[in-house]
Amino acid sequence: MKHLYYTLFFALMLCNDIHAQAVTKNSSKPNILYILTDDQGYHDVSYYGTKDIRTPNIDFIASSGMRFDNFYANSTVCSPTRAAILTGRYQDRVGVPGVIRTYPEDNWGYLDPNATLLPQELSRAGYKTAIIGKWHLGLESPNIPTDRGFDYFHGWLGDMMDDYWKHRRHDINYMRLNEKTIDPEGHATDLFTDWSVDYIKNQAKNDAPFFLYLAYNAPHFPVQPPQKWLDKVIKREKGIDTTRAKLVAFIEHMDDGIGKVIKSLKDSGQFENTIIVFTSDNGGHLPSKANNGPLRDGKQSMYEGGLKVPTCISWPGKITPGSVSVNNWMTMDIYPTLLEIAGTKPKDSIEGRSLYNEFTGSNLVVDANRSYYFVRREGNTRYGGQPIYAIRKGDFKLLQNSPYEPYELYNLRTDPLEEHNIIEKEQEKYKELNSILMAHIQVGGSVPWQKNN
Repeated sequence: MKHLYYTLFFALMLCNDIHAQAVTKNSSKPNILYILTDDQGYHDVSYYGTKDIRTPNIDFIASSGMRFDNFYANSTVCSPTRAAILTGRYQDRVGVPGVIRTYPEDNWGYLDPNATLLPQELSRAGYKTAIIGKWHLGLESPNIPTDRGFDYFHGWLGDMMDDYWKHRRHDINYMRLNEKTIDPEGHATDLFTDWSVDYIKNQAKNDAPFFLYLAYNAPHFPVQPPQKWLDKVIKREKGIDTTRAKLVAFIEHMDDGIGKVIKSLKDSGQFENTIIVFTSDNGGHLPSKANNGPLRDGKQSMYEGGLKVPTCISWPGKITPGSVSVNNWMTMDIYPTLLEIAGTKPKDSIEGRSLYNEFTGSNLVVDANRSYYFVRREGNTRYGGQPIYAIRKGDFKLLQNSPYEPYELYNLRTDPLEEHNIIEKEQEKYKELNSILMAHIQVGGSVPWQKNN
């Protein structure tokens, strides 16, 4: 009996010690999980009531935190938005106005080696930093993840995958573990999910907070859901278009992976002290039958459907569950927000603005004079290596979708679907926005977007 008493006593003391360690860790700076998807449409989440898709885990982030209904990607395509995420700056001001690709003749960006990236800032604030998934900001040193502040990289160095099972682009293997080329088996979405789960479990043993940037390639084409996920969608959604069914299954498969990642946070006791950011890099790809809601157009376009993305942020005990933001924000605004949460400030001058007060409900003052600037540079005969631009200020948006066509002007308050070009009627507004736009272009033009040899 005495032996049993001491056994119970020491077991209780051990439990108390584990609990005390957990409290110590949980009372420190929050962990950060930043989930980025690729080409996910504005309404390709079920929290907007989209009837043919089920995304319970993305919905969970929204319902347990704040949903952002007017959140803009910095660009209409991949690399520029990713540059904005990691620098808090307009993409052309860090040398990435267009997509970074394998072959020089089709490459339209070079990440400024002097730009300070988010993992560098968070490392100085005491964070362990990791990227799992798609990088797409450089293929060689000095622009690979472990050169730019990430302690750990497990994922894809390049742009799109030509096949989610074979993991190749132009027959080149861009899958890496830090600097080492690897050739794992399995669907890329599952690999990124599993690697994230393992990372989170391992970080539970570490006293330092972590920053995990989980960047899925999905649902970027080629749309390749596992067969069982496609079968489930076809069985459930009677008469669904075949192309749409594949995309829905692809997103639902990814959402299931996000659920596993969230579960790993809960199972390891880290969920309550983790802020989760979810967003997409640009609007949905219309040929893949993406759903951008009622918005005009999709990926590659400066109309709203190419720029607005599904976005939500959860932070237990800090963000009111089920809250909604209707204010305008941009991808680059997450950068200063996370630094404020981490208790530090940007080392460099940046254009991003913290939305911390938005979701904490404390003294938010929306700047009505803020302009939102968008740029994308591209090749081929449609663009000829030239950029296209858009700028929004207040209710008005000036844009172009071809460098060879005139600008268009819309009042988004009265015409949110961009159906009525009013540039001829609103010449003074056109001149005002054009003047602001020219100033943006001049600043961006001073930054090289090709490597200086």
